[in-house]
Amino acid sequence: MIRFLVCFLCFLLTASGKSIQRNELLDEENPEFWRSQAQATLNSALRRKLNTNVAKNIVLFLGDGMGITTITAARILKGQLEQRPGEETIMTMDTFPYVGLAKVYTVDFQIPDSGATGTAYLCGVKTNLNIVGLSAAARNGVCRSQTGNEVTSILKWAKDAGKSVGIVTTTRVQHATPAASYAHSSSRKWYSDADMPAAAKRDGCTDIASQLISNTDIDVIIGGGRKYMTPKDTVDPEYPTDLKSAGMREDKRNLVNEWINMKEGKVVRYVWNKTEFDAVDAKTTDYLMALFEPGDLRFEVERDPLMDPSIIEMTEKAIRILQKNPRGFFLLVEGGRIDQGHHASRASMALHETVALDNAVARALELTNEEETLTVVTADHSHSLSFNGYPFRGNSILGKSPVYGTDMLPYTTLMYGNGPGYKIINNKRPDIRKVDTKSKDYVQLAAVPLDSETHGGEDVAVLARGPMAHLFQGINEQNYIAHAMAYAACVGTNQNHCYTVQSSALNMH
Repeated sequence: MIRFLVCFLCFLLTASGKSIQRNELLDEENPEFWRSQAQATLNSALRRKLNTNVAKNIVLFLGDGMGITTITAARILKGQLEQRPGEETIMTMDTFPYVGLAKVYTVDFQIPDSGATGTAYLCGVKTNLNIVGLSAAARNGVCRSQTGNEVTSILKWAKDAGKSVGIVTTTRVQHATPAASYAHSSSRKWYSDADMPAAAKRDGCTDIASQLISNTDIDVIIGGGRKYMTPKDTVDPEYPTDLKSAGMREDKRNLVNEWINMKEGKVVRYVWNKTEFDAVDAKTTDYLMALFEPGDLRFEVERDPLMDPSIIEMTEKAIRILQKNPRGFFLLVEGGRIDQGHHASRASMALHETVALDNAVARALELTNEEETLTVVTADHSHSLSFNGYPFRGNSILGKSPVYGTDMLPYTTLMYGNGPGYKIINNKRPDIRKVDTKSKDYVQLAAVPLDSETHGGEDVAVLARGPMAHLFQGINEQNYIAHAMAYAACVGTNQNHCYTVQSSALNMH
């Protein structure tokens, strides 16, 4: 049987060119095609000069759960959406000249969550699982362990330096990644006061939503999470009959109104749908809070473009508002639903979210000047996603391997180590020959049964371009990212080098 499979595989590999457009295959059969391509890349690298400017702006793109396997698979999907084989596709993030790896373990776990990792790359300190904005001296869910263990983020450092700051996310704005930029909480799940245990309230802890409007003066807040901002049973404007979408707060506070009232004398806009969002004039708006869903935003492939803007549109609006500040800005953009697609083992969802994030990166580069804007793309952690088998060149990334298992049943090219896709029927895997594995709702096969697929623990990529982008090289601890960004922008505590750079610039004039 093994010999048969090996011979069959050799035949398939020989015939694989049939799935690629013939002219492309002929080009790649010519050695000069690869030599000239490599020489062009080499010459580009040799011409590259270090950009040692002070970064006026920082745009940090965070793909939640966007491990290297996800990047590779999304690259192929992006090409295939454009009717190409896909493997040769160049995503925008692929063009970043400096690439490193970040180690993502937490102080207490080998494999992290988004709260601990967010604290690392935003606050510059590694911590424990499920904690945001606190050092590892704090304990998960223990309110009393918070006092004295708070750590601040680069978002606050930038604001304290006079820059404008913003958050864009496809999840709720109180979720772990954005929360790590402004909140201090021993539980990342304390979204509103209704989520907090009585003991935590008695001990003086506050929920993440309330900290959103009180801890740091954030200029732009875009994402989901309306229900955590309004009193209990407040009717949602978009889903008036859905009780799960209604306001949750037990303290009867309307945080949206409070936030608006705090900005006296400024042009402040709160919007909850795309029509209102499109009407916001970035040139005259000082503060914007846009909350498009009660909870997380919809997946990109299910998004209603008449109700919710894309991550590209949200990123553009944020940059146009923030870049009016002559001192610059810091912007965090999170593709948060990549992670949620993976947890559901719906690879199609996760990959389309990744492609959307890459398109937002492209738009941000168009709106900013690389000489003064440091752009970083990274992930908080990966997932148990594997890219396997021996598919033909150009085979759908969401398709099946042409080589069957020893049980003579097919399997998908993308699979998970665990998750809801585990299916054994009569001691056999399901026969998926007639199943549309390209469907957005298809749940990938998994090796171990779990209701929700887990994160992965391998290193994640860190890609950078712009001022001081060369600092993002090698293999580093994840918390290094915050310090490197702060150094590049001369914010935070490490600023001795900034005076040298500034005095040199003055002497040149």
